[in-house]
Amino acid sequence: MDEDMKDEGSEVLRRDLTCPVCQNIFRDPVLLPCSHSFCRECLHRSWKFNQQCPFCRKPFTEDQAVTNRDLKNACETFVTQTNWRNPPKVFYCNLHQQPLALYCEKDEEPVCVECASLHSTHRLYSIKDGVPLCKNELNCKIEIFEKKYDLHRRMKHRFTKAVDYVKQQAGDAEKQIKDEFQRLHNILYAEENKRLEVLASEEKEKITALEEKISKTEEHLKSLKELLDTLKIELGNEDLPLLMSFHTLKIQAQWTKGDPKLTHKDILDMSKHVGDLGFNVWKKMKDDVKYNPVVLDPNTASPWLALSPDLTNMKENPERLSVPDLPDRFDPCVFVLGAEGYTSGKHKWEVCVGDNPKWIVGVCKESVVRKRKFTVSSSRGVWAIGLSKGVYTALTPERPELPVNRPPEKIRIKLNIDKGKHEVSFWDAVAAKFLISFDFELEEDEKVYPIFGPGLRSTPMILVPGKIAIHTS
Repeated sequence: MDEDMKDEGSEVLRRDLTCPVCQNIFRDPVLLPCSHSFCRECLHRSWKFNQQCPFCRKPFTEDQAVTNRDLKNACETFVTQTNWRNPPKVFYCNLHQQPLALYCEKDEEPVCVECASLHSTHRLYSIKDGVPLCKNELNCKIEIFEKKYDLHRRMKHRFTKAVDYVKQQAGDAEKQIKDEFQRLHNILYAEENKRLEVLASEEKEKITALEEKISKTEEHLKSLKELLDTLKIELGNEDLPLLMSFHTLKIQAQWTKGDPKLTHKDILDMSKHVGDLGFNVWKKMKDDVKYNPVVLDPNTASPWLALSPDLTNMKENPERLSVPDLPDRFDPCVFVLGAEGYTSGKHKWEVCVGDNPKWIVGVCKESVVRKRKFTVSSSRGVWAIGLSKGVYTALTPERPELPVNRPPEKIRIKLNIDKGKHEVSFWDAVAAKFLISFDFELEEDEKVYPIFGPGLRSTPMILVPGKIAIHTS
């Protein structure tokens, strides 16, 4: 009898602690001014559609709902002492207040039975059958986002490494800039000192010559003063003695020495020292400055290629370099492009291939393949020649052999991109012998780049400096 009374008391208490909306033990209960309590979530969901108490229909504002702490504590105590578990939460249709029992595939939302008439042209599933459909689609999304997450994680790592690489690049560039400017400063300082020495030497020479003229002129002044004094004394004599000494005086009064003159040779030639000074120094410095028609772009170089600091020669690196995997970088093919692409004009450069047993030189479209192996050919947007297995060939689909009498050590490439004419020709630069030329087509504004493939050899392929000529008008 006592046990039945205990169960009956628990049941009564459970009803008192049950939310009128969800019919479960209160979760975070709130109290309205009308003294009715509801789960905070249940009241919030109801208030969005009807700003009235779900039980007595008295209006209220959402900020009037206050936490019912006593009820919350009572619910927590009841759940703890009875090990109470709420039944699965039942969700209701906001329109019909009926349980959501169906899933609409088109609108992608659960609906109640009464809503079925509003979805008559849609495909409806039971909740049980609709869940796998949604889970399958969400699993696909999860796979996509897991891949994206992995991509972003890997890219973050690459960006972090790129920061270190940029710092290394900046350090290398800073050292090269300082070294080159120091070299140019030394040349300028040497030229400055040389010109100052020439100026000082000429100044001393001119002053010495003028001082000699001053000394000689002083001697002449003394002689002239003595002669003038003598003549003035004789002029004071009586008439007959003057006439008697006149012939002798006349002979003594002869001045055979020239008059002193100051000419332009006695002073500095300023035009020689300071005239067009900057231009003359710059013109002289051309012998100390190297010009390369083409320099290499390290951001396109294969990880197996090592470039010189001045970006004018390339050779195999014994180990794969740790460089950023850029879209423009050749990998796995062992190539590197020139830094500048051309869309017009005439251009010429030379490359020293030396005794390398394998190489490729020429030009290519900007869109040439970078991230996979490909056959170098004019049909692939590469117009080049090469050496392989002792045979010099033009890299076309037909692979014609080039007329080479002796191995060329230096190849000259001439590129001509004029309106209506696109041509690249190859020459033996030492023998000045024409080898072959290609005509090609380009899309509008598409660039063509010098391309170099030195092969995996330790002997460097070197870009030959161009000649510097100064034209004035």
